[in-house]
Amino acid sequence: MKTDDLRIVKTRPLLAPAILSEEIPLTETASTRVYEARRAIEAILDEAMVCHVGFVVDGQPYVIPTIHARDGARLYIHGSPMSRMLRTAATGEPLLASDLRRLIEKYSLPFGMFEEIIAGVEMDLTIPRYRTFEELRVYCYRVASAVGLVSIEIFGYRNPRCKEYAIELGLALQLTNIIRDVGKDLQNGRIYLPQEDLARFNYSETELQDRQYNERFLHLMEFEALRARQLFARATAALPSEDRRAMAPAEIMASIYRGLLRQMELDKFRVLEKEYRLSNLEKAGRIATQLLKSFFYLPPRTSV
Repeated sequence: MKTDDLRIVKTRPLLAPAILSEEIPLTETASTRVYEARRAIEAILDEAMVCHVGFVVDGQPYVIPTIHARDGARLYIHGSPMSRMLRTAATGEPLLASDLRRLIEKYSLPFGMFEEIIAGVEMDLTIPRYRTFEELRVYCYRVASAVGLVSIEIFGYRNPRCKEYAIELGLALQLTNIIRDVGKDLQNGRIYLPQEDLARFNYSETELQDRQYNERFLHLMEFEALRARQLFARATAALPSEDRRAMAPAEIMASIYRGLLRQMELDKFRVLEKEYRLSNLEKAGRIATQLLKSFFYLPPRTSV
């Protein structure tokens, strides 16, 4: 390749555009955290001499090393104008957009759900606390239920009630995630447990920040776990019998997360000091059991 064939090509931001964009609307509460996150990503980009650009052509993924430079929220990458990498980037859209567009067209995916998912991710950048469960429910819907609503279109379903199933299951899965990750989220400055729930059990945010494990914290976690179980039960009740086989992947996920919830319950929710996960053996057992249930129409279980 000749030197004069190389040039700098201007592209859209390739990394964390929601953070890098100077036009992102910031609330007063979140402005400092988003500013710090943006500066951290910029520092990484500015320090590195080489980047690796991932892209997909005809369904085949590629990762190409190259040099780069940053100008504000804009990232420049170096390469031949005839390379597949830069021809893909030159469309003026994110590198995976064409593949996502084909997926949307193939399955008639609801585009509004992708907007909901993006809005949910942005909430992580701008909202470190939730006053009520209703506020948290909006977040859970966007980052989990919306994903479920997209997924069931790919799985295929016959009964429109499957949408209710996807919504309730998404809420249950995300709430289980929140219970599991209380300690980890604290490290990132986030508290997803609704403030009204902390007040209900007279457990203060200061106690939570200090990782104080006491009877009030245990009751708070039991309350959230009961709420998650109720959501799992609603999802099970909403799943149409004619769509149980198509929803086997979702039911496998539900079974694993119910097992995770049960594991935390039996251990009295030591989420401030340890991480919970199911063993590969237990996951395999739940996968096999759920496949049998889905394909032979065995009665679902909601208790564990």
